[in-house]
Amino acid sequence: MGANKVINFLRKYMMLIATVLVVIGFYFITNGQSLNPDSIDRLISQNAYVFVLGTGMLLCILTGGNIDLSVGSVVCLAGSVGAIIMDKNLPWPLAVAVMLVMGLLVGLWHGYWIAYVKVPPFIATLVGMLAFRGLANIFLKGKDVIVENKDFMNVFGGSDTCYVPDFFRNVGPKLTFEGVALNKTCVVFTVLLALGLVIYTFVNRARLVKNGYKVDNFLVVIIKTVLIVLVILWFGYKLASYRGIPTAFIWIALILALFAYITTKTTLGRNLYAVGGNEKATRLSGIDTRKVMFSAYTLMGVLAGFASILVIARGQKAGPTVGVGFEMDAIAACFIGGASAYGGTGSIGGVIIGATLMGVINQGMNIAATPVNYQKVVKGIVLIFAVLFDILMQMKRKGAKKKKKTAVEAVTTEEGGAKS
Repeated sequence: MGANKVINFLRKYMMLIATVLVVIGFYFITNGQSLNPDSIDRLISQNAYVFVLGTGMLLCILTGGNIDLSVGSVVCLAGSVGAIIMDKNLPWPLAVAVMLVMGLLVGLWHGYWIAYVKVPPFIATLVGMLAFRGLANIFLKGKDVIVENKDFMNVFGGSDTCYVPDFFRNVGPKLTFEGVALNKTCVVFTVLLALGLVIYTFVNRARLVKNGYKVDNFLVVIIKTVLIVLVILWFGYKLASYRGIPTAFIWIALILALFAYITTKTTLGRNLYAVGGNEKATRLSGIDTRKVMFSAYTLMGVLAGFASILVIARGQKAGPTVGVGFEMDAIAACFIGGASAYGGTGSIGGVIIGATLMGVINQGMNIAATPVNYQKVVKGIVLIFAVLFDILMQMKRKGAKKKKKTAVEAVTTEEGGAKS
């Protein structure tokens, strides 16, 4: 039992511990620059696509370790069409709608071939990766298309003014901490978020206890909640001491909250885990596994379309090289965040940890002026260690279950012999 507890603890918190250690390491390597308020702000804005694409990739991975290699190309394709629409002075909401619809159509296309024709996901999405990149280059004619629509960029986080307005700026006295003026709206939002987390944690725990579920020790829950609240308050303070809440953060939070609900509170979410855990048993239980797979890739396409909106807003252009390597960042965020390479295991919380770790590594190495090729090596090493850790945990868990089963069989045999 002790071994099982250690395995479960490491599986749940190893990458969180690793993230903390990496943050501390880059703090000293960059002489504290990596934790400056402007660095924290850039960490959100520059890595928004990782959070969005990682969320969609998680849905695919849950179905059995499947992935979507085409998401970077889909971002390029949808973004190029959206940029061309705005370049022709058409309304930006039309461009946004077209980008989302293009992502949806790509998702439907992949979902059909993978779920109903049984084309392996790797092959189907590899075809998409090549075809959609080529199609984007045809539309762009090999050139960048500049996005100049200010309203579009302000809404989706593409300029220096893309922050939630400080609605409480003129309310009450000036709010400062250590001589730094704070954004009051950001402070209020941070406090409400922390308070909401505390209330939800303990109300949810009480509900689980009432319904007879096994829950963590009350002291453990208190310690975990306090630590998370402290991180939220620190994070909020950093943003409040800079320019406040970036617009991109709002979109990221909405996507993460929506899919956290879908994966934990809906039938589709439960079915995704079931298919990844044991597809044959799930099918025999009456669940349409093809529909589950189809839904996962359809939602992945929609999220790729949405990521293209954030990416061209941030970069203020669409180009032939936009989205290159995005699929690797999304896959890495999921596996680093604890998603199993075998499917059936993973969470939105893990995606947040994985995407944050990837963002910290990217930004820390940029500040430290690490050459791009070395950055790729480091990210590759981090990913392989994350997958190896998952494999080791799977092996140990299976070993512990086998040992327990053997012990039970031995006891049963002894009891049978005694009765004879």
